[in-house]
Amino acid sequence: MLAPPDILTHLVEPGLVVLTGGPGSGRSTTLGHVSAGFAGPVLSGGGLAILCGTPALPLTRAVRARLPADDPALLAEAVRSRVAGGLLVLDDLQWADAVTLEALPLIAAHVRVLVALRTPHRLPPDTEARLRSAATAWLTVPTLTGAEAAELALATTPGLSPAAVAEVVTRSGGVPLAVKALARRAGTGGERDDMAYLVAEAVADLTRPARTALAALGLLGRPAEPDLLGGGLTELAAADLVTVRDGTATPTSPYVAEIAAGALDPTERRALHQRLAELTTGLEAARHLAAAGDRDAACERAQLAAEFADSAAARAEALLLAASLTDDDTVRRAAARAALTVGRPAAALAVTPDDAAALRAEALLQSGDPVAALAALEDTTDPDALRVRILATLAADPSRASALVTGLPAVPDDTGLRAAVAAVAAHRRDPGWEYALASAATAAGADDDALSARWCAWQLVCTLVADGRLTEARDAARSAAAACAAEIAYSWQARFVAVELWCAALSGTGLDDVARRAVELADRTLPAVARGYALSAAALAEADAGLTRSARSRLDGVSVPDSPVDWVAAEAAWLDGQPELALAAGDTLGPLLPGLRRITAHWAHLDGAAGGPKAGGESGPPPVAETLAAWAGRPDRFAGAAEAWRAVAVREEVRCLLALGLLSADPAVAVPPLLAAEALATSSGMVLLAGRARVGLRKHAVRRDRRGPQSDGSLTQRERQVLELVAQGEPTRRIASVLGVSRETVETHIRAGMRKLGARTRTEAAARCLEVL
Repeated sequence: MLAPPDILTHLVEPGLVVLTGGPGSGRSTTLGHVSAGFAGPVLSGGGLAILCGTPALPLTRAVRARLPADDPALLAEAVRSRVAGGLLVLDDLQWADAVTLEALPLIAAHVRVLVALRTPHRLPPDTEARLRSAATAWLTVPTLTGAEAAELALATTPGLSPAAVAEVVTRSGGVPLAVKALARRAGTGGERDDMAYLVAEAVADLTRPARTALAALGLLGRPAEPDLLGGGLTELAAADLVTVRDGTATPTSPYVAEIAAGALDPTERRALHQRLAELTTGLEAARHLAAAGDRDAACERAQLAAEFADSAAARAEALLLAASLTDDDTVRRAAARAALTVGRPAAALAVTPDDAAALRAEALLQSGDPVAALAALEDTTDPDALRVRILATLAADPSRASALVTGLPAVPDDTGLRAAVAAVAAHRRDPGWEYALASAATAAGADDDALSARWCAWQLVCTLVADGRLTEARDAARSAAAACAAEIAYSWQARFVAVELWCAALSGTGLDDVARRAVELADRTLPAVARGYALSAAALAEADAGLTRSARSRLDGVSVPDSPVDWVAAEAAWLDGQPELALAAGDTLGPLLPGLRRITAHWAHLDGAAGGPKAGGESGPPPVAETLAAWAGRPDRFAGAAEAWRAVAVREEVRCLLALGLLSADPAVAVPPLLAAEALATSSGMVLLAGRARVGLRKHAVRRDRRGPQSDGSLTQRERQVLELVAQGEPTRRIASVLGVSRETVETHIRAGMRKLGARTRTEAAARCLEVL
């Protein structure tokens, strides 16, 4: 950024310094900063748009005296005598009168002059050339860096999410006033007219070809080839409104281009859309035809774009546009099915015909409302309804699902029905259910039935998670997410990524990375079930790392059915020293989760919570059953339980070792598992469980009050960045805005750095980081 000291170096001696920049670029703000830093008197004035023809008005406003406006030489002398050794500052030179512009070089020969000139402007070419010749410096006010724009956005509207800040930074193009306007809009939905007014004034000073080119960029919403914009591009580049690089024209601020497009009257806008439709292809051309009012041509072009789409997401987008332009049920059915394939149930519901009950039920089921899905199927004879009915019943009332598949072949010919039958087999845990789901997914993929293939993959992953087969579930989720990413099926991809992160958090590996990725994922627009898994993963990783306050606030008031949210909230409460809050029951997502809930209840009871877990229920996956049997009066079985958890969840292995040590009064029995628990928790970053192990060791006179590096001391690049900013005295909020991440993510990186460097405080971690560097 152009700092005031940089400008003041050009004002040591008399001379003319010109600051240029587009609308909202911060020229006036920069003038104010320079004036505040000048050691001497400052006389400030400037032009006014409504009085641009008044002779010597900018200078009169500055010196606050009547001036001889009919003679440039006398005018220059009058101003010189009043400014003397001070600084003359003139804003909005684009509205200055001819006499002022002619006198400026004469004035600058004797005094320091700083002026701001907006681009574009209507100064005659010879006048601009004369000013350039007289100027000792001709400086362009640079746009804000990404970090500066992010900081300004947060200062304008505190509390914006990282995703919202990133959107503001991108659309504003680093133009300060655009940053403020977009930040206000993102925060409150409202916006002042400052930016739109300034852009309208600036655009009015462009020639018609340049105005059209800028508006075209706004309507396109993307960089464009120069040939697409016509002859006004050179003028836009000269005015710093557009950058041309590698054969592509990019607006300096996309928001400015959007405002320019919005300034067109309806007839001009339709005509420009029509022209752009002739110059573009595919879905883009269809959108311009629709905006121009040619619905039939737009619908036809959109269907053609869907036919040649290179991904499922592009096909869905094209068909949804076509469906919005026609009443043809065939098109609307195809659009709804395409939307469901990429995980967009709300869009599918919007275009589904009234008589397409199966499609409507599918959309409701994918939205997470199986009861409404079953209601939509009550009176239908649609042959596709059976598959959806089975899946919806399985979600709403699993006990009734088996009756629906009675009499059906074990491997139906229809791939969708085969997927539903395999899902019921998985729920019953029939022998070979994994193969049934996997083979059904393969068959659906071969039959180009992507929707059924994804349902199979989802049922497989969820069942594996429920059974505590976390490694298999994580691998399956990662593979399914990659397949969805290839088709740009973001909604489905988000589901699988969220489950993958949950498996990693529960297993207790890579907590720093899990917390970072889960927080970033949860900041996005997600299906409810994906949000539940992402929030659970983030909160559990944070709680284990010692950030219990952040973890609990993240889950405060959150209720997501068919997700681990309730158990993680109870677990975080126990870790935070409130065992009575760890006994709350939640939705069943079993058999693993009910077992974990009972294990947490045992710990809460051990820590003083009244009541404790009910008797019985020592069932579930082998590690769960072994752990609950140990809690039921066989503490010697905790060693076997820890071994059973080793390949499943490190955190539960740690808790079994802790229980074995804490429940034994004999040091010979208690100390070895406590030492093992401390070492394992420390290496995995489970700060609170490691601390609990040390407390147990102190009861046996084993002092573990030492702190050393908990890894090889190597920091990730982002951890180094965060700790360097900590060393500079930056608070968490500032670090978050500079790096474009959330405050929780910053705290996670600080905690990770402290652990790796063996530091007690963030300051110590920063100091050790500098030593390493």
